[in-house]
Amino acid sequence: QVQLVESGGGLVQPGGSLRLSCAASGNVVVINLMGWYRQAPGKQRELVARVLKSGMTNYTDSVKGRFTISRDIDKNTVDLQMNSLKPEDTAVYYCYGNIYTWSGGSLDYWGQGTQVTVAS
Repeated sequence: QVQLVESGGGLVQPGGSLRLSCAASGNVVVINLMGWYRQAPGKQRELVARVLKSGMTNYTDSVKGRFTISRDIDKNTVDLQMNSLKPEDTAVYYCYGNIYTWSGGSLDYWGQGTQVTVAS
């Protein structure tokens, strides 16, 4: 089994910054990709940013230039630095990983979610 444990999140004013962290532990052999999704009330879950095994990163258009995803290969962690936050960034943020385990094969894993609220 693999566990994704998130930290960070909270309440911040518009224009502020937050940093989310996610650590993968357990039966991890290779992390194919890790990233962050978010889901706002009444909306579908959407990809925010991800980093592939190659190091390539992808961002949804609405966060480009404001959010930065980074990883620590040795620690199996991924961080999301969020700057210039807007009210529309308010959502539950979920860590996601596609991970190859000692059991064989790659599976998708999700964290429990962390609330980010951007409000005055």
